[in-house]
Amino acid sequence: MYKPLVINSYKGEYQALFSPSKPVFYSEDIESTHYIIDQRVAEYYKDTLKPIIQNRNASVLIVEATEANKSLEIFPAYVEHLVKHRVRRDHKLIAVGGGIIQDITCFLAATMLRGLKWWFYPTTLLAQADSCIGSKSSINCGNIKNILGTFTPPEKIFIFPYFIDTLDHVDVHSGFGEMLKVHAIKGPEAFNRIAGSAESIFLNPDKMLEYLRYSLEIKKDIIERDEFDHNIRRVMNYGHTFGHAIETATNYQIPHGIAVTLGMDMANFFAAEAGDGSRDYFLRNHAHLKKNSIHFLNYTIPFESFMSSILKDKKNRGRNQIGMVLPDKKGVITPVYYENNDKFKRICADYFENGRFM
Repeated sequence: MYKPLVINSYKGEYQALFSPSKPVFYSEDIESTHYIIDQRVAEYYKDTLKPIIQNRNASVLIVEATEANKSLEIFPAYVEHLVKHRVRRDHKLIAVGGGIIQDITCFLAATMLRGLKWWFYPTTLLAQADSCIGSKSSINCGNIKNILGTFTPPEKIFIFPYFIDTLDHVDVHSGFGEMLKVHAIKGPEAFNRIAGSAESIFLNPDKMLEYLRYSLEIKKDIIERDEFDHNIRRVMNYGHTFGHAIETATNYQIPHGIAVTLGMDMANFFAAEAGDGSRDYFLRNHAHLKKNSIHFLNYTIPFESFMSSILKDKKNRGRNQIGMVLPDKKGVITPVYYENNDKFKRICADYFENGRFM
């Protein structure tokens, strides 16, 4: 269960390393290492991180993990910090946090001095089970989400399941949403297995690690065949077109993995209503997806803001084609384009008014 997972990329192999122990943060070569740490993690694990944070010679950038702080407009401050601490091309960046810290660090590693090495300590279930592999950074610009980015794999990823025990239930369900996503991509049988085991997964750390690792193995198979997102990897965006728009429309009050959970449910509903998918598939999966997002079910999602956001999605094509990932009639997850017309808007509105409450 704790065997390293080796991922092949255009820059060579990199590893996800699993450890059953409490977190131990790399602190050697302090003068050639720059740490970018989630503010909440720095506070919660202050004793563990003390040798780094209180070291006068250490370069430590502590960032509040908000969507605003992974916007391009904020990056000059990060660059100034690294330059002040004399960053050099043979240095490395180490990210300690969730997906937002990962995005910031990965983007900096890709662009500072034309490329730096970086390592990642994911501290959220969402990052451990999904985003930590795959090489992507996603940066906001203005009010456009994830419009900038790079493909820059880390050298090493250190996964400590211990972190999961310290997360609140919202963060756990947010991460579980991405696990549901990748199992749905694998196929109906895989989705039914993880969804049917949800209660035991939340109560049993070993069971959680088993499904976490299998989520990464499913993703590894996809990204090694299509690292740069030209073909099969596009299925990994299942739930994300609708999910990103839900995040933006609610000003990120709905966490990413919960928004993706709603986005998958909406994709299933849309496919069924548009005639490309199956109503049975929507209804069969709806109960599990609704349960994972139940605490946010009654959040108001402003429809005009949702539509404005979805039209800016980077997966769109041409002037009016929405890039989506939908299940077909057999439950096979497939990338498609759909015209932004009255029918599209009507189905979306119907989901918000009726579909999500069924």
